Amino acid sequence: MTERFIMAFLVGGVICVIGQILMDKTKLTPARILTFYVVAGVILGALGVYEPLVNAAGAGASVPLLGFGNTIAQGVKESVQKDGAMGVFTGALTSAAAGITAALIFSFAAATVTKSADKA
Repeated sequence: MTERFIMAFLVGGVICVIGQILMDKTKLTPARILTFYVVAGVILGALGVYEPLVNAAGAGASVPLLGFGNTIAQGVKESVQKDGAMGVFTGALTSAAAGITAALIFSFAAATVTKSADKA
């Protein structure tokens, strides 16, 4: 069990370090890095490369943005097998519905308890 925690920590840490290096050493904005991570997760998930990493590292690989992209890819794969071409449009939202809903609820909750400030 301890090995799994260590692996999750290492994989999640490497994903974060790569993002930090991209922010520090390139002119990429955080939004572009976020998009890059999600698209990379979709591509790695569609190719079947990301699933073994999720199996080995658990939340260290499934929680970051790469994991979100992988979830989208898996949802589309399953939905296309089940519903045909229409699954391309429905699979991503079906598989990621819990994460999207949680993001919306927690964003709303944070917005209701905090006060925005003017940027200086």
